[in-house]
Amino acid sequence: MPDFRAALLGVDFGQRTTGFAIGHRMTGTARPLSPVNHKNVDTLLKQVEKLLAEWAPAAVVVGLPLAMDGSETDMSRRARDFATRLKRRFPDVDVFLHDERLTSDAAAQRHAQRRQQGRSSRRDGQRLDSLAAGLILESWMASHPADAQISAGEKH
Repeated sequence: MPDFRAALLGVDFGQRTTGFAIGHRMTGTARPLSPVNHKNVDTLLKQVEKLLAEWAPAAVVVGLPLAMDGSETDMSRRARDFATRLKRRFPDVDVFLHDERLTSDAAAQRHAQRRQQGRSSRRDGQRLDSLAAGLILESWMASHPADAQISAGEKH
């Protein structure tokens, strides 16, 4: 179980761009970090290593892009593979998968609202993957209260 006081890293895995967010269980909130453009998973894992060194999160929550009916997709298999490789490379960090259905849509809607309010620019749209990572992480924290036990079926 991740330390209640420690940071958590949220990941919106993508084939070319992956979004990241940092959050804390104490507040239940997350904020987007800069997304990472990458050519392959090995390049991405090197960037993750830098984020782990900088933020020292107790756990990483990787979004699982299931189909709307809950079935596996090509991207969900890729996200699972990424989570497996992440856990293998960084065995001291807990890695969790979390259903991310509709988070990209929610991130786009949130960005559009912030633009209407004058609180965001078009350039901020480049961070949509990281905004989605924040939503994934906030959703995971809401569904896993700090005092709850995580079953082995939920942990990767």
